[in-house]
Amino acid sequence: MPRLRSDFWVSAHLRRLGVEGIAAVQRRRGSPEAGAIFVKVDRLDGTADLFGPAPQSLIDEDSAGERLFVALMAAASPVDVEDRIAKELRFDGDLWIVEIDDRDGRHRLDLAE
Repeated sequence: MPRLRSDFWVSAHLRRLGVEGIAAVQRRRGSPEAGAIFVKVDRLDGTADLFGPAPQSLIDEDSAGERLFVALMAAASPVDVEDRIAKELRFDGDLWIVEIDDRDGRHRLDLAE
């Protein structure tokens, strides 16, 4: 199954979060077809989480068409999360950034196991 384009996935995910009452914005637009997507979750208590694309080694045949994520940072300082995002941007200028503000840390991402 082919993977959904990044621009469609981000648009659909933002709509889903909005319907559920979770505040989220597209902070950076990357490559429409295949840009990597990173999601920052600001817990509004001085901590933040960062999620990024799951490595290919964690993706099995059954989920080949889905976008799976892994936690890159959890309960970290927002400054540290921003530093990590800056490093990722230096490595890949075509990435997307979605930012979520949610005290409960809700993100509705599919996580790799």
